[in-house]
Amino acid sequence: MAGHRGVLFIVSSPSGGGKTTLIKAAMAELAGRGIKSHFSVSHTTRTARPSETDGVDYHFASRESFENMVAAGEFLEWAEYAGNLYGTARAEVEGRLSMGTDVFLDIEVQGANQVKTLVPEVVKVFIYPPSYDVLKHRLTQRGQDATEAIRQRLQWASREFGVAGEFDYAIINDRLDDAVKVLTGICLAEHHRSKRMKPRLDGIREGFQQHLEEDYSQ
Repeated sequence: MAGHRGVLFIVSSPSGGGKTTLIKAAMAELAGRGIKSHFSVSHTTRTARPSETDGVDYHFASRESFENMVAAGEFLEWAEYAGNLYGTARAEVEGRLSMGTDVFLDIEVQGANQVKTLVPEVVKVFIYPPSYDVLKHRLTQRGQDATEAIRQRLQWASREFGVAGEFDYAIINDRLDDAVKVLTGICLAEHHRSKRMKPRLDGIREGFQQHLEEDYSQ
């Protein structure tokens, strides 16, 4: 559609909250409805885990190169989390949106606030774990962090909850299937906001008026 711009979504949650799984599942649902979307790959200075691939899970970078990108204004947002830097490249996001593709950002609340300042129309969704015990269990079971790191992530989660109320939507990730349906529904609803449908609605109104005048101008 001419003039159509993709919708930018931020999906945030505490580490272990399941946001990546939710995003990918919602993207598959949207694709089935003919809506193109892209999962933006962030840059980070943290070390890749054995199961991760550079350019797929993250763009892994040295702190020096990351800081050079910050200085050059190449990030839409960036933040430090648990001693590591994370950022979203402007070019990747803006290019996709301009082509009419939705973009999902899997970022922390610090970065979400930066994006909101630069892109006011962004849609922010916060994913809550159903309880402290469930989040602790998820972090422990995945076997990626030491005990002290898990404690830090749980403390950080508590701080994130303090600002999560500023997000547009909240989803409790208790049952995965239900959470995916809610996230997909949010995305579909955002596509039906009047301001985003304006070009198509203008066409309908203009065509309606034209035919009305033709039929009853006699």
